[in-house]
Amino acid sequence: MNHAEGSVELQGVVKRYGRTVVAVHNLSLAVTPGEIVTVVGPSGCGKTTMLRLIAGFERADAGRISISGAVVDGGGRVVPPEERRVGFVFQDYALFPHLTVGANVAFGLRGVGAKARAERVSTMLRLCALEGLDGRYPHELSGGQQQRTALARALAPGNGVVLLDEPLSNLDAALRRSVRGQLRDMLKQAGATALIVTHDQEEALEIADRVLVLQNGRLEQIGTPHEIYATPASPFVARFIGESNVVPGVVQCDGAATELGVVCCPPCFKTGCAVDVLLRPSQLCLEPDDCAAGVLVTRAYAGTHATALIRYPSGLELRCASDAALALAPGTRVNVRVQGCPTLVVAGTGASESASQPARAADAVGASAPLLPGGAYTRV
Repeated sequence: MNHAEGSVELQGVVKRYGRTVVAVHNLSLAVTPGEIVTVVGPSGCGKTTMLRLIAGFERADAGRISISGAVVDGGGRVVPPEERRVGFVFQDYALFPHLTVGANVAFGLRGVGAKARAERVSTMLRLCALEGLDGRYPHELSGGQQQRTALARALAPGNGVVLLDEPLSNLDAALRRSVRGQLRDMLKQAGATALIVTHDQEEALEIADRVLVLQNGRLEQIGTPHEIYATPASPFVARFIGESNVVPGVVQCDGAATELGVVCCPPCFKTGCAVDVLLRPSQLCLEPDDCAAGVLVTRAYAGTHATALIRYPSGLELRCASDAALALAPGTRVNVRVQGCPTLVVAGTGASESASQPARAADAVGASAPLLPGGAYTRV
């Protein structure tokens, strides 16, 4: 295997449908051999289109796509799907109903000798925990077994790259949770490079080496699961991956003044500048306080944690992850305390009575000021 085998690279890729719809906009991406990248974003953001472009089911209108170091789409060259050495696991698995599990897995091994084919099928069945099921038909399998059969079929020809379009979406929630780790383990054992489209954010974070976030066909951010969650590159990423509260504030000499008190703020913002502070529900602690402005509106138990909705007279609403809320009745006045630094601080439109002349967001010093993760600063 050379250094590029199994790599995937997109350079300025564009895909249009008609004159007005741009499904993929100037997308550039480099995936290293053996890496697992999950792809997330709102419906219609270009996730599946990107997979189809890599597989060869769609042609790019501009840019270049390379697999294992060789151009497969771009510069006047288009390699057909069957010659790209790419496996594809469809959302509905697309198993052949008239073929057994073994025959489905062996389908892509045409031209391989009978002995080698049997050995390869046996290896894939063992890798995907399907031993003893090779004689069954798809309708005789559970959802998880069907998913593993589709993966085994995609891996059997020795494809260096496997593309998976929402491979776990047809499974119930409990089975999805148990299969996530299995899917990652199988891909790692096979040494395959994988791009996985999913709508499940928890699934995306658990399976991936890196997570790619798309919006309107554009790359918003790519990074490790921790980077995506803890240091989002934009308000969109902060809101889309997990849940975030947006609290307006105004910069002071010692931080940003908000309804929750003063929180740490990047030093690039001018004093008096309006900012929006993004806080995760897990960063907020509740304390009953008869003199507090916040009021507990609702609370709910979600199994692993409790959630609460707090409302302020200004109309500000906060969602908190706090088991303490279970002991409080709706209508209780509560003080909300911030733990640690904000997830993100961006130039905003908030106003403050303490600022004699509230600065516009554009007054923030430096063009990069609106996109600074609060977690990079240590003041609480």
